[in-house]
Amino acid sequence: MRSQEEGNKLFPIFLKLDQIQTVVVGGGNVGLEKVEALIKNDPLAKIRVVAPFILDDLIELSTHHDNVELKKRHFLQADLNKIDLLILATDDFSLHLRIKSLANKRNILVNVADTPPLCDFYLGSTVKKGDLKIGISTNGKSPTFAKRFREVLEETLPDSTPELLDKLKIIRDRLKGDFKSKVDKLNEITSVLVNK
Repeated sequence: MRSQEEGNKLFPIFLKLDQIQTVVVGGGNVGLEKVEALIKNDPLAKIRVVAPFILDDLIELSTHHDNVELKKRHFLQADLNKIDLLILATDDFSLHLRIKSLANKRNILVNVADTPPLCDFYLGSTVKKGDLKIGISTNGKSPTFAKRFREVLEETLPDSTPELLDKLKIIRDRLKGDFKSKVDKLNEITSVLVNK
């Protein structure tokens, strides 16, 4: 049995995708999947797709999102200028290695589809109910499990979750006292969510 220290050591963060530039290299099925995931999380995510071939579905998606820019050509080193995140989604491993090396020199974080050892970050599954968002990571071991667990959480969380969060914010805003007393009161109020 592994200890907790040996498990997933990834640090979960939530990025403001509309405030950073993401480049996806690859316009096939995997590229489409990555762009759809980004758009699902933030419809205003700033995304540039670079690929000599771009699926019709990806072209169609871009017509509904002005923030998705398509460059129908091969990758150029200049594609790394002024970007924050890079997602490599082609079927060319040697191209991924070359681009990853260039990106590392510029301190750009890179995700390489289906190649966990080359990734600086993973795109986990997410569950969203209003302002509640839960990220699920299997440390790159089983995206399929993450997807199935997402489905379980989506079915389990009530549709009233957004209203609950709105009410808790109103309560938090009305609380008086120092930080500790506010936290104690919110813990007391929300304990009904976990008490059996």
